[in-house]
Amino acid sequence: MTHRTDTNLTNLAANAPKAELHLHIEGSFEPELMFEMARRNGVKLPFASVEEIRAAYDFSNLQEFLDIYYQGMSVLLCEQDFYDLTWAYLTRAAADNVIHTEIFFDPQGHTERGVKFADVVGGISRALEDAKDKLGISSKLIMCFLRHLPESDALQTWDEAQPFLSLIDGVGLDSSEVGHPPSKFKTVFAKAKAAGLHLVAHAGEEGPPEYVWQALDDLQVDRIDHGNRSLEDDKLVTQLASTGICLTVCPLSNLKLCVVDDMKEHPIRKMLDAGLCAMINSDDPSYFGGYVNANYTAVIEALDLNRAEVETLLANSFTGSFMDAPAKGQALSKLDAYLSGV
Repeated sequence: MTHRTDTNLTNLAANAPKAELHLHIEGSFEPELMFEMARRNGVKLPFASVEEIRAAYDFSNLQEFLDIYYQGMSVLLCEQDFYDLTWAYLTRAAADNVIHTEIFFDPQGHTERGVKFADVVGGISRALEDAKDKLGISSKLIMCFLRHLPESDALQTWDEAQPFLSLIDGVGLDSSEVGHPPSKFKTVFAKAKAAGLHLVAHAGEEGPPEYVWQALDDLQVDRIDHGNRSLEDDKLVTQLASTGICLTVCPLSNLKLCVVDDMKEHPIRKMLDAGLCAMINSDDPSYFGGYVNANYTAVIEALDLNRAEVETLLANSFTGSFMDAPAKGQALSKLDAYLSGV
């Protein structure tokens, strides 16, 4: 009976309209596409086949992942590459019934290789525009700063982005968390806030609850990416619950990077029980073993979630988004209509 219930709920989640708010576009790079781009751009990878690339995706911590992540970036050289990468993700998202996505991109990982900022943002935004017309997926684009680099580099990237701000909806903070606190980027986030952009930051994945506090107080973020370790601080949990700050949680990523040792230990149910606006995402799906529906399936089965909890996670995906109020209302109505029929 339990297995049948799990199957029913995984199907319910899989077929439901949903949003994805924590997706690194460079982390959706499937080995087949990477190998294809390497060939067409004349880039020599240290892998002889797609199978060797896939085998290299076996890592045990965040830094090992980042090493292969940046290596994969090396084949992205022109606007069409960024379009193709983004379009590949969007078609998979559509298959998972994603109707809204908020995509991260890392311009510093490209411009430092001599790739033009215009080609990066141009290819991604063109694919997002096509997805609106052809796939019915709305989107927001979030430019992330690499926290292992100094803030001066982030400020330079901010300056480079100025001609393209009409295409960018927010800024974020990603890469190696430990030893690189959010407070390090207070100046550049203040500039983005003054420009009217949404603000998000990775915090509390490997870093301590203090990093979440810094993201809230020093960076004044609108949303926390990951936030798992927030649960270690009762005062922080109360603050997050009272303000409704969304946590963009990534279960398979947490398992792959050993943030949790077993999916049965994943904290997302505790987050919901504490009244936090937690929701589910795939983070870097090609590296972590699954797109958004696979993440729903993993937590539903491991934690034996009930229907109310699954419905809350789905609704939170829209509630926590940066969609405007009318669009958010329409998406929630679409979800309600779906849920009332199953």
